[in-house]
Parts: sequence; C-alpha cells; structure tokens
Amino acid sequence: MRETVRFATSEAVPEAEEVLAAQGLPEGDALAPRLRRLLDDALSACSALAEPRAVCEEVSEERFASVLAPLDLNGDGLVVGRVYPRAHGLALFVATLGEPLPARIRRLFEEDALAEAWMLDAVASAAADLLADRLAERFRRTQVERGHAAARVLPYSPGYCGWPTRGQKPLFEALRPEEIGVTLNDSCLMSPIKSVSGVLVAGPGEAHKFRPDFPFCDDCRSHECGRRMASVLKKA
Repeated sequence: MRETVRFATSEAVPEAEEVLAAQGLPEGDALAPRLRRLLDDALSACSALAEPRAVCEEVSEERFASVLAPLDLNGDGLVVGRVYPRAHGLALFVATLGEPLPARIRRLFEEDALAEAWMLDAVASAAADLLADRLAERFRRTQVERGHAAARVLPYSPGYCGWPTRGQKPLFEALRPEEIGVTLNDSCLMSPIKSVSGVLVAGPGEAHKFRPDFPFCDDCRSHECGRRMASVLKKA
C-alpha cells in the first residue's frame, strides 16, 4: 500500500530539548538568554515555514533486497542488511519539510546572520528526523492493527550505519517520490535539502538488536545506535 502523508505543521516542530541534545548544548536554566532567544525564534520560524509531507510504500523483503542489490555490497555488512530479514513489515519512505524553510536558512547565511542560520539549520535537521519518527509510529499502529501487538518500528536511512548515500538512487527509483516535490541530484543529495529517506523496519524489539562491530563503527562519533536499540528493547 502506498500513502501520501500531509502532516500538521505542529507535528514537524521538535522539542527544544531534542535540538539542544543534538547540538551538545546545555538544557534548561543553564542556557544563555541569547541562545534561548535564538532557539525560540528558530522554533517559531520552523512552525511558520515548514510544509511537512511524506510518501510511504510498503514493500516485500524481496523488493527491498532489490533496492540494496545495486550497491554491490555484502548485505550483512550493513546494519539495515542485518536487520531487515527479521522484519514482518517493511516500507520505503521519503519525507520533507518543503522548500521555504531551507530557503530561509540560505538567506540567513547570505546575510551573515550566522547564529540565526546555524540555529534554524539545527532545528530543521531535528524536524526532518522527527518526520521519520512520525512515520515509524504510523507504521507501528498499522502493524498492531494487523495483529502484531509487539511491533517495534525504526527508520533506517542511507548515509548512516554503512548504507552509503548512493543508496538514495535505487531507493528513489523504487519509490518515485516526485509527488511530494523531492528530487535527487547527481551527488545523491535530496532537494529540498531538509528531507529524509529510508526504510521503516517493523518487527519485535529483538529484530533491531545488533552488535556494533562493523568496520564503520570505529569512525562513529554519535553511537546513536545504542539509544535507538534501547528505545525499542525497553518496550518489548
């Protein structure tokens, strides 16, 4: 089943704490007044300018394998390659915040309003990730309705955990998200830039568990995989 999703703008505005955590900034009372104003203004701009939408299509295990196949990589050498065979549901997705918000960020940089541009860019990045989480929750509810009460869903995206950015090309060829205005350039970067793509993997919490012993793990600075695994395992 294929679905075009139009989010309420409020669904695309991240919590202030999420933006601060992603930037490694202090929270609450420790935040300097000017930084707080920058953050509040950026959140307001996100609310005013975001045009959040997405396209999502369920696929079989075989069809997703065909998305990975052109990369000519050992599937087990990717996190998503190790995870998806354990799934009972898969869905390709592309989500975007639209063009007005990135356009505002570019204009701020051009005007040398660097602090404002930096903060709005951080908010927009968190907002794009939030759309992926919103889609994961929608897909989880679908799985529960189908009898998979213990379903846990996580999004996996090209550019992370061994899935190279060039993986965008076969993903776009399979999904064709032009209906929401997202395109891919020759460098496999999306436009509008504040967009996110990937696959939603639905399965029991244990399906998402893996040992971070891939070669690329040594270069990882965020170790976000641990938090992601914990978020589904603690609910299992």
